[in-house]
Amino acid sequence: MEETMAYLAVFVINPIYAAFFLLIELTFNAGMNPFVFSFYRQAVATVFLAPIAFFIKRKTTPRLSFLILIKIFVLTLGITICVDLSAVGVKYTSASLGAAVNNTLPALTFFLALLLRMEKVNIKSSYGIMKIAGVSLSMGGVATMALYKGPLFKLLQHHNSLANHFHHHLQSQTHSTKTWIKGVCFMLLSQISWALWLVLQGAVLKSYPSKLRLTTLQFFFSTIQSFVVAVAFARDFDQWKLKWNLPLVSVLYAGIVVNGISYYLQAWVIEKKGPVFLAMTTPLSLVITIIVSVFILGEAISLGSVLGAVLLVGGLYFVLWGKTKEEQRAKAEMQPNKDADIECKESEETQIAS
Repeated sequence: MEETMAYLAVFVINPIYAAFFLLIELTFNAGMNPFVFSFYRQAVATVFLAPIAFFIKRKTTPRLSFLILIKIFVLTLGITICVDLSAVGVKYTSASLGAAVNNTLPALTFFLALLLRMEKVNIKSSYGIMKIAGVSLSMGGVATMALYKGPLFKLLQHHNSLANHFHHHLQSQTHSTKTWIKGVCFMLLSQISWALWLVLQGAVLKSYPSKLRLTTLQFFFSTIQSFVVAVAFARDFDQWKLKWNLPLVSVLYAGIVVNGISYYLQAWVIEKKGPVFLAMTTPLSLVITIIVSVFILGEAISLGSVLGAVLLVGGLYFVLWGKTKEEQRAKAEMQPNKDADIECKESEETQIAS
């Protein structure tokens, strides 16, 4: 039953992210400032999670010292940078590209862990070569998306109001090559920031193991940090106004569904099936985003984006395959030692009994 629920969870998580990328693209095309959006997104997530973390779980959480608070605040910079740069990147490019670059996270996390000597790689082994090849393919995919557009493909002609509304905004938001490259760079930097946050979070979790309260505190600190950034880049008060329209829907969706519900589902899937299983399913959000963009919104897709996405997904699976094989080999090498220890212990018990 749990295995079925895990598969069901990942088929919920990926459409959540696909809808998120599409919503924020439409929201930014409608004129909302991406930095203001990031602030509201983090604020909504904080308000949503705070009652759960600080009231329902207050008896089971460890004490919080000032030093740990400082560590959490510094760690939170990774989230803030990621959220802000990712939002600007989508504004400068497209939802499909945002979903595609999201697949570089496992490769970048492995690469950063390698640089920080938290991960080792044996270049003489097949799994070591596969992990290095995966990182190279992922970076090649990003470079392809940034530097090569190629011909545009528009598979269907649309006449519905949603597609017309989307194209109306696209005409006023035509991306030059320079803007496109800048957007890809912002997205890549956002993923590097997220990967660094993942690598460093382990140390903070050892000091403060309460995942729910730690997550809530990070959203709270990210709200403060995002506010400072938004004030610096959005001085016009009109850019901060929220009405009953698409930007408000996007903010609520990002804060509650993406930051709240999907984060919980991901933690549950990792606990039940492991991080590799979750990472293997991330290309689903890219596929869903492309399908909706092309067949519902009528967005044209470039050959460079398709080739880059293929390289990114290929790199993702190379890294995950290498990591899985490495873990399997490590377990196999440990098993004889365990068997020997068991036999030795049984022999000692037999001698004592006799």
